[in-house]
Parts: sequence; structure tokens; C-alpha cells
Amino acid sequence: MVARSRTPKDLFTASQIARFCQVDLKTIHNWADRGRIAHFRTPGRHLRFRRPHVLDFLRKYGYPIPEELDATRPRVALLLNEGALKERVVECLHGAFDIAHYAEPLDGLLRIGEHPPDAIVLAARVGHLSGPEVIEALKRGSHTEHVRAVLFADGERERQAALDAGASAHVGQSDLAGLRDTLEALMGVRH
Repeated sequence: MVARSRTPKDLFTASQIARFCQVDLKTIHNWADRGRIAHFRTPGRHLRFRRPHVLDFLRKYGYPIPEELDATRPRVALLLNEGALKERVVECLHGAFDIAHYAEPLDGLLRIGEHPPDAIVLAARVGHLSGPEVIEALKRGSHTEHVRAVLFADGERERQAALDAGASAHVGQSDLAGLRDTLEALMGVRH
């Protein structure tokens, strides 16, 4: 099995982040140690930062977005079954996010594995799987663990199961404005 290498636009070094923010490298290490910017360490203990987390950090603290981050709009994938609901969600999120939606939610799962978005919005059921099962699978994958998952469904039991599985948020299906606000907050986007 051949391991796929990440493209340079997916991961950034502490030196690159320091250059983006025009600060000293030590400042980046301090921010990482204090949890101000999400990161991980390589086996050699070097800091690495994922693109969505860098974008979140830069937006949150008002830094300009460097061109090399290819920061158009955050990418959101929709894994929703119902056609009318999907259309309302697309209309609500249009303009603020690059949206990917699929005729079949299971096709979306395959595409998400190939090209992870910044966030997914999913129903309580995605094909034959429950929303929490999908979230758990995303959190287990090294290429998808950073993807924010928002369960867009009604019901306390579904909400709790999704949050226990690692969902970033839960929004009731009748709250389209709340969905947009939640996604904006999760990704540090404010218009």
C-alpha cells in the first residue's frame, strides 16, 4: 500500500505561521503551548498546523489571510437525505461557504475521504449509517479527524449521541439561521 503524501497546502510549519502573523517563532510556540492555535507534533516533536485551524486562528484574531492558504471560503459538505431540506440548507449557506452536496450521502462520504472539507453537516441517518457512526469514523481517520461535524437533526437522543461521537455542534432542523451562525462560529468567519 502506497501512502499518499499531503499537499503543502494542507499542513504548515511553525515558521510559516510566524511569517503569516509577522511574529517571532517563539510566539507561535507559546500560542501552541497555551492552546490558542490547534496543532499536532510530528514524531520528531516539530509543530504542524492544519489548514482549517490556521484559517480559523487568522480569522479569529484579525490577521490577513495569505494567498498561499488558498483561502477562498470554508468548504462545507452536506450529507443530507431529504431533497427539499438540502435545497433550503444550500440556499441558507450560499455565499458564505463553498458547498458540496451529493445525490447520495454515501457518495459524499467517499468524496470526503478523498478531499476533506472544513466541516460537514449531516442528518441523523446517512444512508444505512447513523450520524454518530459517521462522525466516529471521521474522527478515527487521520485525514478527516479535523473536520468539524454538525448534526442537523431534531431530538435530544440524537444530539447527545452525536456530541458523544465527537460532533462539534448540533442544530435543530428548523433552525437554518442557527446552522449558518454555528458554522460561522466554528470556522471563525464573521460577516
